[in-house]
Amino acid sequence: MRVTDSISLLIAVAGTQVFAQTSTSTEAAAPTTSVTPEGPETGKLGNATIVTNNPIGVVYKATFPEKAWFAPAYPEGDNVKGDISAVAAPDGKGVVFTVKLSNLPKEGGPFPYHLHVLPATGGNCTTTLAHLDPFERGEATPCNKAALETCQTGDLSGKYGVVIPDAEGKFEATYTDLYSSTIEGLGSFFGNRSVVFHYPNKTRITCADFALAGGAVLPTGNSSLPVPTGVAPSSSADAPGATTTAPIAGAAAIGVKTGLMGAIFGAVAFALF
Repeated sequence: MRVTDSISLLIAVAGTQVFAQTSTSTEAAAPTTSVTPEGPETGKLGNATIVTNNPIGVVYKATFPEKAWFAPAYPEGDNVKGDISAVAAPDGKGVVFTVKLSNLPKEGGPFPYHLHVLPATGGNCTTTLAHLDPFERGEATPCNKAALETCQTGDLSGKYGVVIPDAEGKFEATYTDLYSSTIEGLGSFFGNRSVVFHYPNKTRITCADFALAGGAVLPTGNSSLPVPTGVAPSSSADAPGATTTAPIAGAAAIGVKTGLMGAIFGAVAFALF
C-alpha cells in the first residue's frame, strides 16, 4: 500500500471516531423533561429535595397587617388577623408551619396561600412576584398531594390544604414541610420572603413578610453547600435525578481530536522516514 493511501485511511478513521464522540457528548448534555411518563409533573430541575439540616430553634413569623391589600374583601377596612410561624423540626428535617388565622372573609373561599419569591414592599402584595419555586415546576397544573416532592416549594395550601374558615371565621393548621428551609442562601429559604393569601381566582387579598422571631441562624448536621437565594441546587447530589448543570458537549470531543491528530502525524512521520 502506498504512503498516501495509508495516510488517507488514518484520516478517515480518525474523522469517524471524532464524529461518534461528539454525538455521544451532545446526547449526554440533553436536558431532562419536566414531565415523567408515569408520574406527575415535576420541576425542570427535578423534584424538590428534603432539607435535613435546618437550624434548631430558629423561628420565622409572618404577621398579617391591619388592613387588607384588596380593600373590597374588607369593606370596613380591616383584614385577616393572625400569623404563620415556622420553626425547624426537632431533628432539623423540614420545617414545622403553624397557621393561626381569624376574621377570615365570610365569603369567596376556600382560600389558597403560598410562599412568594420577594417581600411585600410597602405592603404591596404585587411586589412579591410569583410562588417560591426553586425547581421551576410552575403552576399550570395543580400540586399532586400524593407526590409532594413534585410540587412548588411555596405551594403550602396545594400540599397541605386550603383555608376553610369555621363558623367563627377562624382557621388553624400545623404541618411539617420537608422541602422548606430556614438556612439562608438555599433556594428553598423563605425567611426573607413573604406569604400571600388569595381568593381562588388568584386575587391577592393580603400578604405578610417573614421576619426572624427567635433563635440563632446556625445550621445543624451535615450541610450541603448553599446556593444563591431563589436558585435551585446546581449539583446532582443536591437534586437526585436532576440534570442542573449540563456538561460541555465539545470538551470530550476536543480531547479525542487532539489525541487522534497526534497519532496521524506520528503515522505520517513513520511512513515518510
